[in-house]
Amino acid sequence: MPRTARPRVHAPRPRAARVQRGVYSLEYAMVFLLFFALIYTIVCSAIVFTFRFGLQNAAEDGARAALRYQPTLAARQAAASTEATRKATGWLPVAPTVASRVVYENGSSCDAQLANRCSIEVTVSAPGLQAVLPPFPGFALPDVVAAQARVLLDGRSL
Repeated sequence: MPRTARPRVHAPRPRAARVQRGVYSLEYAMVFLLFFALIYTIVCSAIVFTFRFGLQNAAEDGARAALRYQPTLAARQAAASTEATRKATGWLPVAPTVASRVVYENGSSCDAQLANRCSIEVTVSAPGLQAVLPPFPGFALPDVVAAQARVLLDGRSL
């Protein structure tokens, strides 16, 4: 008596289909890594730019504070440092460093002459941002973000 073949429940897969098993998961893994890296880079850059713009705003406000009337250059310099510190603290996750200095164009005096003009330069920096930022691309992100602003003082008000 000849043997009869048992009925098959599923049709056999062609050889090409068996070789392609798992390709979709590999493609998904590669595309996911690319998109994750792109999104991660955008988020890290946005954090750095936010810190940078905030520090620039603090430095500019400190420099503007030096333009208000003060009896001496040292008082203007102190007012600039105080205002920049006030604007930079509270929202940063690290303690900012504020430095202001008087820059003399010619010599060591300020007066109404254009040749003897001077300006106040305010620098605000935030060191140690690597501890705050996401850790993955540590080589691409700065550890210190700084901003600087300078205003020319009117020698007639000194």
